[in-house]
Order: sequence, then structure tokens, then C-alpha cells
Amino acid sequence: MTFTISAIVTAQQEIKKSRFTAIAALVSSVEQAQKFLAQQYDATTTHQCWAWKINGQSRINDDGEPSGTAGRPILAVIEGQQLDNVIVLVNRWYGGVKLGIGGLVRAYAGTAQLCLQLATKIERVNTLQVECFVNFSEWARVEHYLKSHQIKIVQQSYGAHGIELEMNIAAALMDEFNDWLQAITAGRESLKIQKD
Repeated sequence: MTFTISAIVTAQQEIKKSRFTAIAALVSSVEQAQKFLAQQYDATTTHQCWAWKINGQSRINDDGEPSGTAGRPILAVIEGQQLDNVIVLVNRWYGGVKLGIGGLVRAYAGTAQLCLQLATKIERVNTLQVECFVNFSEWARVEHYLKSHQIKIVQQSYGAHGIELEMNIAAALMDEFNDWLQAITAGRESLKIQKD
């Protein structure tokens, strides 16, 4: 089971005169992550280190800190909390006291941890976009099924004989719904997965 966060959260701490501020946000694409980083750019910082995990893929940046002391510890915190579709940016303003390798790892990981502990986590559900056609005579039963299983209609188009539906459905519910749909349409209809 993986989770994501519901909103942007921030946390700050001071370690040996250096100030660390973490900002965590929900992102669903690399483009969104890059836009977030561009919006958060701050020329006054000494380092802007970050990590993201998006749809199981990750990326890190130490931004001039010794290799492995910032981005990797931030990512370890994200993964340790079973998060996905999340970016965490940790800004550092150098205070004149060197922290050493271990100190940097603890500072970046600790600030990221502090930030993510403040976040409201929500379960991340893998969904598929599907489509099907139902006759008007079948619509009441289909509509009831969709509402009772919290399946979201993205678009519906009315034709002469029925309704063309596009829906977002939890991947885990796909087979059950498809079997049910085939049963009420006497095998005429099955769900079609939309390709990107």
C-alpha cells in the first residue's frame, strides 16, 4: 500500500547555526515537480536539495552538498513513509559551522522527516480510465452500481439508444465491474481501457 500527501506542508529547524526548511508537495508528473522547483527557487539559500518519487520512479539532487548527504537521505524518508507522487525540497542557509557527512545526512533526513510528519497522508489508489456503452433500459442499474462503488464518471454522451460512459475506476475493481456489466448486458458490453 502506498500513500501520498493531501497538501503542501513545511517545517523548519536550526542545526549548528544553519537553518533548514523543508517543503513537501503532491506531484503527479515530472513536469509538475519541475514547475514546483522553479516556483520554490530562492537565490538566498546556500543549497536547495530535493528528492521526488513519482509513480514509482525517483530522482534526487544534492545541489552542491557532498554526494549522498542530502538528496538520498530525503528520498529515504519519502520511501520509509511509503509515499509516492511526492516531492520534498530542503533549503539550507549555511550558518558558518560545518556539520560533517553524518551531520548533513541527519540534518536533511531529519528536516524532511519533520515536514512529512506534519502532512495528512491519503492512500494512493491505482485507477484506470475505461469506457462502455449502456442502453437507456440498463442505465438505472449501472448508475446505482457506479454510485455504490464510488466509480467516478469523467464524461457521458447521450445517443439515440443509450449512453457512452467514460469512467475512472480502481484497478482492483476492474474485473468485478466488467463481469457485472457483461451479465446485465447479456455479454454485449465489456469495459474498454482507454490508452493515453
